[in-house]
Amino acid sequence: MTAIPDFKKDHIERLNRLTEIQIREMFEKASEFDLCGTLKQGGAVIFPHSTVEVSGIFTAAAVNACLDSGADRVLVIGCLHALTDEMDSARRRVAEGKSPEGEEMWGIQGPGLKSRSEWENEFSLLNFQFLWNFALRKRGIRPPELIMRYPFLAGGKPQAMPGIGELEELVIRDAVIVATMDPFHHGIGYGCAPASSFAPESGGLDLARKVIREGLDIFESGDHAAYNRHCVTAKSDGRDVGQVLRHLVGPCKTEILGLVSDDMHQMYGGISPTWVAGALIRVCKL
Repeated sequence: MTAIPDFKKDHIERLNRLTEIQIREMFEKASEFDLCGTLKQGGAVIFPHSTVEVSGIFTAAAVNACLDSGADRVLVIGCLHALTDEMDSARRRVAEGKSPEGEEMWGIQGPGLKSRSEWENEFSLLNFQFLWNFALRKRGIRPPELIMRYPFLAGGKPQAMPGIGELEELVIRDAVIVATMDPFHHGIGYGCAPASSFAPESGGLDLARKVIREGLDIFESGDHAAYNRHCVTAKSDGRDVGQVLRHLVGPCKTEILGLVSDDMHQMYGGISPTWVAGALIRVCKL
């Protein structure tokens, strides 16, 4: 397994450098996205977890939607990246078609659960938690219950995952749902051939939009196995999140509300182009 950059450390350092003015500006710009109605009607919001300077507006929009909805409970579904050799090997086996049931790490993790603890090293919800806490302080409101869950190895069978029953019960109890993923990673640092690696401004972002839309079409169809395969080829980290989210929401339509590129070449040895697309996506329940 290729060494993975320390994204958790990088996220924490970036959050610590933010000024209150910068954070307020994020929330002001995020106010153009009114998504609380989507959550109230049983839909969901998908937000990115790339660097907060680039995609924080989209994350703030998800926070606003949760708090504006007036819900008593918020379920946020985080990505559990394959940050160890053991996790990476398991993910590869499932991607190659092996049933996830035989994997020790198959299931849903998170705070308060008596299960595995790989989630404790995860970074995908750090930006959300930071902006959530900021918004609560500024609003001075009683916080809704925040339930953070990290699925791993859905493998086309989210409905069978250990721990899925808890999330289904939360939906029944009218918890609103948001989820994070970065649905397109691109460039040499992510293993793309140099000849097939494009800078965002040189057709890369157009390609990202096309590929993300293709993935959302599969997501809408509810074909979990096909969605898993798409995420492998698109280099999306949303394979588990997407399958669990679609299972919980049910039939739906999706809309890309915003798309940004986030340069990652410094995290991958200075190799350009290497970047990730961050998207704000509305998931409307049908």
